[in-house]
Amino acid sequence: MASHSYTPLWCKSYFSFLEGASHPEELVEEAYRLRLKTLALTDRDGVYGIVRAHVKARELGLHLIVGAQIALADHSNLVLLAQDRNGYSNLCRLITIGRLRSPKGSSSVTWDEVCRHASGLIALWGDMSVGAGSPRPYRAGETDPDDVAGPLREAFGDRLYALLARHRQADEIRMEARLRARAARYDLPLVAATEMLYHTSARRPLQDVLTAIRHGVAVSTAGRQLKPNAEHYLKSPHEFATLFADDPAAVARTEEIADRCTFSLAELRYRYPSERLPNGTTPSALLRAGSAQRLRQLTFEGARRHYDGKVPPDVVRQLETELHLIDALDYPGYFLTMWEIVEFCRQRGILCQGRGSAANSAVCYCLGITAIDPVRMGLLFERFISRERAEPPDIDLDIQHNRREEVIQHVYDTYGRSHAAMVVNVIRYRPRSAVRDVGKALGLPETSMDRLTRLLSHHGDITSEALRQAGLDPETPLHRHLLRLTNEILEVPRHLSIHPGGFLLGHDPIWTIVPVENATMPGRTVIQWDKDDLEALGLFKVDLLGLGALSHLDLCFRLLKQHRGLELDMAGIPPNDPATFEMIQRADTVGVFQIESRAQMAMLPRLQPRSFYDLVIEVSIVRPGPITGGMVHPYLRRRRGEEPVLYPHPSLQPVLEKTLGVPLFQEQVMRLAMIAADYTPGEADQLRRDMAAWRRSGQIERHRERLISRMQAKGIAVEFAERVFSQIRGFGEYGFPEAHAASFALIAYATAWLKRHYPAEFTCALLNAQPMGFYAPATIVEDAKRHGLIVRPVDAQASAWDCTMEPCPQSTGGFAVQMGLRYVKGLGEGDWKRIEDTRRIAPFTSLADFIHRTELNKGVLAALAEAGAFEGFGSSGAAQDRLDRRAALWEAMGTQSRVTPLPTVVQEASPAFTPLGAA
Repeated sequence: MASHSYTPLWCKSYFSFLEGASHPEELVEEAYRLRLKTLALTDRDGVYGIVRAHVKARELGLHLIVGAQIALADHSNLVLLAQDRNGYSNLCRLITIGRLRSPKGSSSVTWDEVCRHASGLIALWGDMSVGAGSPRPYRAGETDPDDVAGPLREAFGDRLYALLARHRQADEIRMEARLRARAARYDLPLVAATEMLYHTSARRPLQDVLTAIRHGVAVSTAGRQLKPNAEHYLKSPHEFATLFADDPAAVARTEEIADRCTFSLAELRYRYPSERLPNGTTPSALLRAGSAQRLRQLTFEGARRHYDGKVPPDVVRQLETELHLIDALDYPGYFLTMWEIVEFCRQRGILCQGRGSAANSAVCYCLGITAIDPVRMGLLFERFISRERAEPPDIDLDIQHNRREEVIQHVYDTYGRSHAAMVVNVIRYRPRSAVRDVGKALGLPETSMDRLTRLLSHHGDITSEALRQAGLDPETPLHRHLLRLTNEILEVPRHLSIHPGGFLLGHDPIWTIVPVENATMPGRTVIQWDKDDLEALGLFKVDLLGLGALSHLDLCFRLLKQHRGLELDMAGIPPNDPATFEMIQRADTVGVFQIESRAQMAMLPRLQPRSFYDLVIEVSIVRPGPITGGMVHPYLRRRRGEEPVLYPHPSLQPVLEKTLGVPLFQEQVMRLAMIAADYTPGEADQLRRDMAAWRRSGQIERHRERLISRMQAKGIAVEFAERVFSQIRGFGEYGFPEAHAASFALIAYATAWLKRHYPAEFTCALLNAQPMGFYAPATIVEDAKRHGLIVRPVDAQASAWDCTMEPCPQSTGGFAVQMGLRYVKGLGEGDWKRIEDTRRIAPFTSLADFIHRTELNKGVLAALAEAGAFEGFGSSGAAQDRLDRRAALWEAMGTQSRVTPLPTVVQEASPAFTPLGAA
């Protein structure tokens, strides 16, 4: 053992939310710089940051101990360290128990629960108050240490240590004397530690601000809630030995504990929960053969349906290749799960469609998970799964957003809460939230901070110039402090939210892998890791995402069946319809999925899409990747025949032929790197990862020299190499894989076809699917009117809650759209229910009749009058006499005030209003 060596056993990162002031990676890097062999990460009631620390420790060759600081029900704390795989499972289970019984953001377990989960864990027991690391006296009402010492000693045996913490505080002498007496009384070995809250003392001001934010106070008034000094940094071996110079044995025990903690996250062996087989058996006995056979059977059944009973030889070859690899990598269960979810959606009439790299798979196509034939489109299966990467497949399943919750609850019901939980999103500080929270913590005026936030973008550093524009002098000490701290807090985790639809499913209970806790949304539980953590550990994630366009299509199909008796689905929409493409070429695409933005509309007349693949190009080309890479104009010129189609190198022709020698898709960039820059499959995969993380990590820059120099060595012009690298950076911001674009193009074509041939159904469904898309309902209505569709305003006598269709020979397509009362701002569904129930008994004869029978309050009546819902009531009660909005408001308010009879009622004459103009 090296002289003055020690192991930090009590370290908190940013993932002890608003307490630690360093990233997990920073703690690991600093420990490595200090030549420490081991570091324990012990965030508060969680292992949120442990994967990031694990990845960095593996990279640097540092031993990482997995642990957590556990909050007890009596307001004390205990540090637990995982000694082995069983201990890690017990730690996750204990955290899960504490989190699930507590409100979001808190946790609490009992001493008895700690003792029941002691196996494989080392316990460090000291005097720690909740949310603070400083020793403090025993408080009345708390559990007496003498009451828990015996059970702890019995449960942990020689794995129980007395935690001797020093932070150079005056009251530590008395606390330490008491701790030593307890340790002597129960024969507990002492181990030295300091609570590490940041990797360097320069982070102390930020830690103060985070503490103030956590407690909702200003730093100036936080008092004892702040640490009294900056002694909570990661100390060098010499500093630590000096701090505990009087007790070298306590220092040596840190190394003893490190040697005892051998667990690593690399030991996690994840098993996917294979789909149950039809005969009622589970794949525990037939895990490989049974699941693989079931998958093969379903795949070829689907292939025969797709290809009218005769599967083409090239499709058979592709299916055999994919199935062999899926079986070899033990992925059948994952595909069977996705098939089962898609079948559930079909049986319930829920529209869904797989997208992303899954559309590269012929197996996914034949199972009905995706709708794109990858063999016909020549898509690269290795973009989805490859033996070299040996990483889990990632299937994104888009589900109509208004019914996605049904599918989510189906997954919970099928696998159980113990075997299924959703993935989290880590919400981090961005410029605006940083300014608000830090400004409040520093006591700056809220009005000044609001003014400053309006000048900031969603990303990037906060500059001195932004402060000047907000009327703040950046040279003032307090404002300099604000500038430094807001930039320092950027990307710091603030809290957790739910991933849009990511699920982790496990053959064993999820809490054997990662703790589970409650989400804010009722009926949801989440794990403590995000999608990047799962990817780093090679864990499977099922993505169930909501897509408004599918809700729109579903509503369209239902209206077609209801009003025209036409049974239609996406597969039944005629392909390559000339009238639809003519409309698209004119950029008449308001409300059409993916090609309705101003930028897309500007591109459509230039690109002139004439086929489905042209739509795939259109969906992809108006993206930062192709734009920043300077690929758009060369492609358009080549498409119009204004310049020849040339390839920078003959070897790249197969890669770029479909896009006229210009790379537009993510897959092309990866293939190009492999062919033109001799990237190995592993390097190409790292390029993909770095593309995805470009904004966050900036690691894409390390590929620049390698890509450009290798392309030049192949004889490729440096200008082309530079453009390719610019495009790669653009893809990091936002770029489409070809398969993803094809999946979206399918929905884009379907919505365009409906707009062209059934404008009433298209418009009515689009209005009922709101909010979605680029345009406000008023814009959608005006666009429909320009196409000759009659759209009738809201009417208290005729409107339903949703928009409806009514026969009308004068309207385009033979139907008019009646606006629904949902578009009356201020009218709730409860108010609509009252109107509906009353109207069902008998039609309203007058506005007064409406007011008396519905008994709606003044606010709702005013909202209806201002929306024109009472225009159908004439001032005399005659339906043909339209009632002006102001007159309706006057009459409604007057009538409502007379609902309760008074002793004397004076009938007032309605005033004469000047008619409202069209504006």
